[in-house]
Amino acid sequence: MLNTKPSIPANDPLANPEQKKLIDEILEKNKNLPGATMVVLNELQSRIGFISEAMQQYVADKLHVPVSSVHGVVSFYSFFTTTPRGKHTIKFCMGTACYVGGMPQLIDKAKSLLGVEPGQTTPDGEITLEVCRCVGACSQAPVVVVDDKIVGRLRPNKFPQVLRSIQDSKQ
Repeated sequence: MLNTKPSIPANDPLANPEQKKLIDEILEKNKNLPGATMVVLNELQSRIGFISEAMQQYVADKLHVPVSSVHGVVSFYSFFTTTPRGKHTIKFCMGTACYVGGMPQLIDKAKSLLGVEPGQTTPDGEITLEVCRCVGACSQAPVVVVDDKIVGRLRPNKFPQVLRSIQDSKQ
């Protein structure tokens, strides 16, 4: 019989003894709760920062649920991520007002300045670019959300200022 379980990459939290201990503690604490899968995944996302494929299989095994159930939750809810995010997140609103207001050009500017695509993180681990649906700030279109702050009426030539504000917050 073939082993269909994914191997654990060296950079996966399950390969790190401290993080694996935390994962095991989260599972042990919550395994008997109603809706344990969602509770465990929420806490893992919050404490570890992402839920890798290997972690999904591990959670499924420990909770005695199909891995498809765990993956279904992770892939359905947008706040779960399967790869590490940067220290800062820039979300590009793709609602109608923002799209029509020039969001594709803003995304192109971000890609050219940072060298990564939406859904990716800069090599230094500082910034993750994401695309999202309407953030409810249509009157300020086009809008990006930097961490939790809305930046509206943004034009491509002003995007470098957004990046500087992130860099200034590190100092």
